[in-house]
Amino acid sequence: MPLRDHFHGALRDDFEWESFHSAWANTVVRRLNAGQLPPHYRAAPHVRLGAFVEVDVATYEREQQAGAQSAVSGNGGVAVALWAPPRPAHTLTVDLPAQDVFEARVYDDRRRLVAAVEFVSPANKDRAEHRRAFVAKCAAYLEQNVSVVVVDIVTERRDNLHVALLEFLEQADAAPWPADQNLYAAAYRSAKVNDAWRLEVWPEPLALGRPLRTLPLWLASDLAVPLELEASYEETCNVLLIP
Repeated sequence: MPLRDHFHGALRDDFEWESFHSAWANTVVRRLNAGQLPPHYRAAPHVRLGAFVEVDVATYEREQQAGAQSAVSGNGGVAVALWAPPRPAHTLTVDLPAQDVFEARVYDDRRRLVAAVEFVSPANKDRAEHRRAFVAKCAAYLEQNVSVVVVDIVTERRDNLHVALLEFLEQADAAPWPADQNLYAAAYRSAKVNDAWRLEVWPEPLALGRPLRTLPLWLASDLAVPLELEASYEETCNVLLIP
């Protein structure tokens, strides 16, 4: 079945892309855990929209109360003064990238992360700092021997995170990519050969109206399972009643 455009026209108006991405990540997890993963591996979803910041008022209030009780001790003990840190040398206004995360993660039986499937969101591509943060996360995974699959079906942003990742790793010239190909899925894994690190890449172009591809999801240096993107995509569309 064909890849739809989830970011324009009727699909954009009637079906939120955030719901689709979240459901797709969960479908991939369910299919992996339903028999695609070998024993001693499990998958779990990880979804977050933007930054999550919470002021811990309760902790602050408890600390205030504890400080007051220490200062006025009823048992004859010595009062403990609260330490006041020095003022900061600089107070700067910064723009910290608030990253959307739509991931399916795979862990081994020692709870080590071994693979991550990244579903690209529009916010991952909309600004240079967001693109840098996304590719830096993927590069950090690869540095830790965590294999990565990036799936990008975002049609409202033309920036290519596959190319950005290769540029970040200084490998863009070694693996050229068509300038007009903005939809894709790509699998990556790092391997050490003769004391030198090697990046292996399986890039697949995607196109509206065409089926999605199957990519290798590497769990270890000698173990991979097929990541059947077409089957998980169609199942997600069916569950969400997307025509």
